[in-house]
Formats: sequence, structure tokens, C-alpha cells
Amino acid sequence: MASSLENLLSIMDRLRGPDGCPWDREQTLKDLRVFLLEETHEVLDAMDKNEPGPLKEELGDLLFQIIFQSRIATEMGWFDFGQVAEAIAEKLIRRHPHVFGDARLTSSGEVIEQWEDLKEAERRKAALPSRLGGVPSRLPALLRALRLSEKAARTGFDWSTPADVFDKVREEIEEWEAATKQGAAAAARRELGDLLFSLVNVARKLGVDPEAALQETNDEFQRRFAAMERMLAESGEKSESLTAQRWDELWRRAKASATAS
Repeated sequence: MASSLENLLSIMDRLRGPDGCPWDREQTLKDLRVFLLEETHEVLDAMDKNEPGPLKEELGDLLFQIIFQSRIATEMGWFDFGQVAEAIAEKLIRRHPHVFGDARLTSSGEVIEQWEDLKEAERRKAALPSRLGGVPSRLPALLRALRLSEKAARTGFDWSTPADVFDKVREEIEEWEAATKQGAAAAARRELGDLLFSLVNVARKLGVDPEAALQETNDEFQRRFAAMERMLAESGEKSESLTAQRWDELWRRAKASATAS
């Protein structure tokens, strides 16, 4: 394994070297942002397919992005890939005293509680201003809302039951509808955000991953829409000329077909 990693690092050195690739030499940390996001999502897609070949390939692409950024950081005098690896190794040992130390835990719940306590101690040592400060601002909005609410809940700032959050959802729907009827675009946008945040908290209280739930709905919508397109192709109808009633009929047929299969 060490030789494989060393080979990859040497390839990166060659690509960024004076006789390397012009494109690779031109890249900056800012330029690599989009590629890091793309590779991360491609890993997620490969995980969903549950096939070892694609997952291995996409993990390699993601690893290369980490090596690429580390190389640029080295050129800037910040750190190198070895220091990245050392830092995460040190952190994992520090946050697993029940494995590498004398602490003893018997459940995943205890592990999570200890993990948060250790992170809180690190936050105080680093004089970070808020427990929520560690949540990346660039996370997808649903996931960021989930992480923010999880951390807030661990401080005691939370609803008592899912029913309480459902009440909040209904309140936010009414406020969003009122702002929309008044034609107040900025207020309507804020109220929609409040509604989505409340829905994320319902999901959290019920143990549902809102990001995964929405992705499942996206996938299902895409499959059903493709089924409607096939129906239109078979009938020779043009989508632009369909009435709302016809679209509804096609949607019901696509939904029934998906349920039957």
C-alpha cells in the first residue's frame, strides 16, 4: 500500500513539475473546488450503485483531489500530504480513547456522546465562539440544517416531541402562505426557509435523513417522468399541447406502473 501511495504522490509531483502538464500546473486551490464537489458526488453515486468497481474508481478520483490540494499547499509552504495524514491519525486516536486509551464504552450512543464532549473540549481550547461554528457553511442546505439542529439539540435547545415540531411546521406553512398572498417576495423566501428548517427538524426527531429522503423522491420523480415520456412517445402526443388533466392522467398511470413493478 505504501508503494502505491508513493507512486501516486510521485505522479502528482511530475504533473506539477516544470516538464509536467500545463493544465495541472495552472490549477489553484480555488480552481479545484468544483472538481472536489464533483468527485464527492460521483463517489456517492457509486455507493448507491453498490458495485465495487465504480466505487474503487471514484474513491481513487477523490483521493487524487486530496493529494492535488496537498501538493498545492506544499508549494505555498503550508503543509504536505504526510502532515495531512498525521493530523487525521492524531485526531482519530484522540477522539477514540475507548479504543486507544483506558476508557470503556459499550454502545454507539455512548461513543457519540463522548465524541461531542471531546469536540466541545477542543472548541473551548481553540477559543471558538460557538458550538455551531464547526458546521461547514458550504454543506448542502438540508444537510447543514440537520447538522446545525443536531448540535443545538445536544445543548438542550430542542423540541420535546415530534408532535411539537409538526405544530411548528403548520405555523410556518401559514406564515409562508400569508407572505406569498401579500406579494412580499423577501418575506416569502424567509418563511420558506423557516418551513424547510422545521421540516428538517421533524425528520431529525423521527430519525430520518432529510437529504436522503429528498434524493429518493428526486429519483422517483425522474423515473415517473421518464415513464410519462415513454407513454407520450407511444401515443405520438406532444408534451407542449397537453392539458393539465392529461398530465395528471399520465402521472397516475406512471405512478401505478411503478407501484406494480
